[in-house]
Amino acid sequence: MPYLIEPIGTVESPLTDPATAPKQGPEGSPEAWLSFTPAMAPGLRDLTTGAEVFVLTWLHLADRSTLTVHPRDDPSTPLTGVFSTRSSDRPNPIGLHRVRVLAVEGLRVRVADLEAVDGTPIVDIKPVLDATR
Repeated sequence: MPYLIEPIGTVESPLTDPATAPKQGPEGSPEAWLSFTPAMAPGLRDLTTGAEVFVLTWLHLADRSTLTVHPRDDPSTPLTGVFSTRSSDRPNPIGLHRVRVLAVEGLRVRVADLEAVDGTPIVDIKPVLDATR
């Protein structure tokens, strides 16, 4: 049974090439904007500066036929099944990014630590929950 995932926005980032982008957000990712469609405005209303959220993306440039990879693209490491890695190449290339909200301006949210490239579709955003929630 097919499933339909509709993008709710896109990433606006100076990163344009997955090959040169950091492997993980805290490894030198520049600040980026999450730009949402107008229909998402009610869902964005309670996002606040300083919040940590998970951004789920569709890694549209990924190789969906890949099932094994050398972790971190290091050929000296043994081939490993993609489900034991954070590789963007995988059958359903859902990206999971833990970011910090720097600013909220209408339908745009500025974030730190996002390694997704410019134009990456956003499929969801969820709060990072602490032990008290």
